[in-house]
Amino acid sequence: MTGKKFDPVQPIKYVLLLAAVFIVLFPPYVVLVNAFKGEDEGSSPFALPKSFMNFDNFAAVFERADLTHAFLNTLIIIVASLAGNIVLGTMVAYVLGRIEFRGKQIVLGGFLFATLIPTITTQVVVFSLLQGFGLYNTLYAPILLFIGADVIQIYIYLQFIKNIPYELDESAMMDGASLVRIYRSVIIPLLGPATATLVILKTINIYNELYIPFLYMPKQELVVVSTSIMRFAGNNQAQWGNICAAILLIMIPTVVLYLFLQKYIFSGVTSGAVKG
Repeated sequence: MTGKKFDPVQPIKYVLLLAAVFIVLFPPYVVLVNAFKGEDEGSSPFALPKSFMNFDNFAAVFERADLTHAFLNTLIIIVASLAGNIVLGTMVAYVLGRIEFRGKQIVLGGFLFATLIPTITTQVVVFSLLQGFGLYNTLYAPILLFIGADVIQIYIYLQFIKNIPYELDESAMMDGASLVRIYRSVIIPLLGPATATLVILKTINIYNELYIPFLYMPKQELVVVSTSIMRFAGNNQAQWGNICAAILLIMIPTVVLYLFLQKYIFSGVTSGAVKG
């Protein structure tokens, strides 16, 4: 009885998998161990702290970075932006997915073309417009940009609407329902998985955004979680213990959100991409 032939590729696969795991887990490890180190622990950044019960860095973060205020501002921006994305995304997707009109393909092509334009090339014009409208240094600036700058919600909803049987619309029309009533009573309830997917993706995207809050809201009172970390970094030095503590605190909400809602991400994306 001959044994199974040795496959030289198998060890390489395991080595690559272990390397991938190390690459993913090593940065969080560095953040974790340095978040609990005191100022007198000037050893290697990879070494363990003297005690994991040292919470001085976390106290300094809440006091100096105004993290409570930062979380509140971030929450306001996320809620307002999601409300605008859901309303506008469902309306536009309903029109494009259910109503035939001249120039429909041009409109779809326009949305696609907008995604190909590098954001940095339009910042001068966008900045001038927001400043002219009096929205600079207000929470309205990032909210408006997060609602209008990303068209991903339109395509997510459009894929789901294409999978909703048109017979439901015809049945509602026979009962005397208008297009607005069909949109509100038939389409919106069936877009729950798409809305959950959009909420998760957009929340993580807005939560991690640094450039827009830093450029359009430089006032100290308008700090958000992404810009709060910058208070511990200067031109010549950085307080890495405080920075790591802030990063660890900021990571917690996104990790919890992903762990509890990850099934909606996969199911929402896949069900929107597969025709029924």
